[in-house]
Amino acid sequence: MKIPILQFIKFSIVGISNAFVSYSVYFCLAYLGIQYIIANIIAFIISVLNSFFWSSRYVFKKKNGEYRNPYYTLAKTYLAYAATGLILSNVLLFVFVEKLYISKYIAPLLSLIITVPTNFVINKKWAYKM
Repeated sequence: MKIPILQFIKFSIVGISNAFVSYSVYFCLAYLGIQYIIANIIAFIISVLNSFFWSSRYVFKKKNGEYRNPYYTLAKTYLAYAATGLILSNVLLFVFVEKLYISKYIAPLLSLIITVPTNFVINKKWAYKM
């Protein structure tokens, strides 16, 4: 599979901002005493909205004459991120925190190594296609 480098770089830039949003929400909620999995789910919901906003305008722009239903694309984006950003992320978070005894503040950052490339492929090949 050929990956457009410029598009992946743009996706990565959006991903960095998205990671910042997600981690900031997660950190604040965890600091306030919210259980770490619940904090991660709330951070996920907010960060996917952020990602959808920027990805649809900056990374996966519509081509001339292309119609893309924003609600359908948003639903597919949530499903794409649910597979990696929620399910895979929480599995990794559990393993890192409960089994490997990695700090609950560091574990979400480590999971990005696996989830970001996976998210790109799913979004490119499925979520932003009609």
